[in-house]
Amino acid sequence: MGNCISGDVGGGKQAIGGVQGRPTANNNAGHNDAVDHFFRARGQNPLFTQIELSISASKLRDRDITSKSDPMTILYVKKRDGTLEELGRTEVILNSLNPAWIEKINVAYQFEIVQHLVFHIYDVDTKFQGIPVKALKLNEQEFLGEATCVLSEIVTKRNQSLTLNLHSRNGPGGSRNLGTLTVHAEENFSSRMAVEMKLRCSQLDNKDMFSKSDPFLRISRLLESGNSVPICKTEVINNNLYPVWRALYLSMQQFGSKDNPLVIECFDFNSNGDHALIGKLQKSVSELEELYKDRSGANLVFPSHRGQEKVLKGQLFVDEFIEKVQFSFLDYISSGFELNFMVAIDFTASNGNPRNPDSLHYIDPSRRLNSYQQAIMEVGEVIQFYDSDRRFPAWGFGGRAYDGTVSHCFNLNGMNAHEVEGVEGIMAAYANALHNVTLAGPTLFGHVINTAAQIAGQTISNDIAKYFVLLIITDGVLTDMQETMEALVRASDLPLSILIVGVGDADFKQMEILDADNGHRLESSAGRLATRDIVQFVPMREVYSCRISVVQALLEELPGQFLSYMRSRDIKPVNA
Repeated sequence: MGNCISGDVGGGKQAIGGVQGRPTANNNAGHNDAVDHFFRARGQNPLFTQIELSISASKLRDRDITSKSDPMTILYVKKRDGTLEELGRTEVILNSLNPAWIEKINVAYQFEIVQHLVFHIYDVDTKFQGIPVKALKLNEQEFLGEATCVLSEIVTKRNQSLTLNLHSRNGPGGSRNLGTLTVHAEENFSSRMAVEMKLRCSQLDNKDMFSKSDPFLRISRLLESGNSVPICKTEVINNNLYPVWRALYLSMQQFGSKDNPLVIECFDFNSNGDHALIGKLQKSVSELEELYKDRSGANLVFPSHRGQEKVLKGQLFVDEFIEKVQFSFLDYISSGFELNFMVAIDFTASNGNPRNPDSLHYIDPSRRLNSYQQAIMEVGEVIQFYDSDRRFPAWGFGGRAYDGTVSHCFNLNGMNAHEVEGVEGIMAAYANALHNVTLAGPTLFGHVINTAAQIAGQTISNDIAKYFVLLIITDGVLTDMQETMEALVRASDLPLSILIVGVGDADFKQMEILDADNGHRLESSAGRLATRDIVQFVPMREVYSCRISVVQALLEELPGQFLSYMRSRDIKPVNA
């Protein structure tokens, strides 16, 4: 589901349904354009999962003569340019070589970014006792050791704890044992409670001249200041004055408490983004629950110019109301669920001769990555931490493969086994294939998607806790559009998401259809609708022009797609 472009006042018919905002403390279901737009319009960052880190150390070096060291830990995040940004400090523990600090440090976890953490431990001089830790000058303290890791390494552990060897500033190595540091991660939860509701309306006013209204709902939380924060939006129902929307989830993180007032607005969708208000009402979650129990409707109202409200015939009904425990993305990952990375690379002739510098497949001797390599590296670098064996299926399509026939799904390494070792294995197999595979055509996705779906399907029958992510990198226009849509509709029932990167200057309108950005779910020739959106498309030229990371554009919705599958199957984390 590709809602990363337009905000909630934009022109796209985003089929949000129950998908909630960017991961927050209790809200990990992927991306919500309404929430994102609200924060971006105010120059603020969207919400992320807040992780609380507990830190302890053992066998620290004793730097004090008459007593033991008085250690303190400082946590940094290493930015892209290599600089360190301080995230927080623990308290100072007196006379301890095995400290367990009470002060926790909060980190905003972002699935789609590799977050490098650096821990520094200092022995604080006793003359600085009583001074707040944030006021301590580090050049006046004695350095005890450093440890580094990636945040993903911590959260993917079964117990979300990771023990690291401390080393000097010069990096690992040397014979001196500086002790160990252990870090434990926990999500900050106000509550795991969430409600699932099915809403419908009846007798809506018609706002369109030549057809019926295309209604959707936007739900906002009312603040004490009188302003409101959008928290959820339904999909658009075309040409219908009696719409029934798909079930939506609201977490307590979003609505605060069951008695907080919510503003529910019903709009008629307009593609220019100027949506017409049909009517609105104000109800708390408790009051919506009463509507459900009483099987009664609540009338919408329309504000008039004089401050009066006109009561409308149109009514809102709650057909389903279920309170449930909402598990987060990290609940699943830390309980043993894995993300398995797969990649498929376009070897059609339209890429150009790999030996020519203007080819999309050109391997630059100066080691500058081409678009294919960049997509593999950036996406693989993030997902590899969520896959314990790091053995990745890798295929090519549209090339004259090792046996001389044109294949639309061949093993990238030219062997019988389709798996390669790590991201480096994918890169090596890709470079090797360019010497051994003749570029051909046409561009077909169906074979690759069906092969990936077959692998994903086997885990269901074997009850294996895995979710699959297929990255397709292509330069061309599909010649099997209908077959691809059929394959995607079938795959929407499986633990599978598909990321598509478009390279070059081709017309990628087809990919945008597959991405279902317009709110229309994919449909098979037999009329079967996809059960959920599993495709995310990003054209590389937009990445280059906007200077956004391809991995962020592709992966920001993956936790939401993962959760939509788990919830649709009522799959709970292991040992939940």
